[in-house]
Amino acid sequence: MSAEPFCEKLNAAAVFPQQVVTGNSGSLANAVVYIKDFPADFIVDAPAGGATLAQRGCMYDPHIVALRTGQTLEIKNEDHATHNVLAMPEQNPKWNRSETPGAAPLEETFAIPELAIPVRCNVHPWMKSYVFVFSHPYYAVTGTDGRFELKNLPPGTYTIEAWQEKYGKQDATITVGPKESKPVNFTFSASNAAGN
Repeated sequence: MSAEPFCEKLNAAAVFPQQVVTGNSGSLANAVVYIKDFPADFIVDAPAGGATLAQRGCMYDPHIVALRTGQTLEIKNEDHATHNVLAMPEQNPKWNRSETPGAAPLEETFAIPELAIPVRCNVHPWMKSYVFVFSHPYYAVTGTDGRFELKNLPPGTYTIEAWQEKYGKQDATITVGPKESKPVNFTFSASNAAGN
């Protein structure tokens, strides 16, 4: 970060990539858990609100953003440095926009569901985030406690997928009845990490 005095001043201590963030007892943050095979013709509620991606301390916060098609992604620059936001989807249009300090937030929407859209800053190459876009509301991003909850899932049999930036994907199949709750656990191993 020494190339950007503002960033260096804010981060006097070492800054680590957010690929793997763990909590107590090895719980894993920034895993995206979602229904993989939710029927496209099933009518779900219209999305409300949106999601926010902040540029704070010359890092993206949060590291993983999840939202639905048609929802607004608001990107704020809270730093006193200019950032460049480069989104590289494969299904949706790509975009590359500069955001100066104090500028109004950028707003973008995605029309097509797409997983793990990389977002980077061309000015500060260590800044990296991912955006997930779903057509349904049955998804969650784990916090440092590693927990997730997919609420109000209609009765049926589903494949639940868990994605993690370094450890890849895992699937589990569950069947839920009306007003039924079931636990699902995913265990990722460092020995299976990409690049090992």
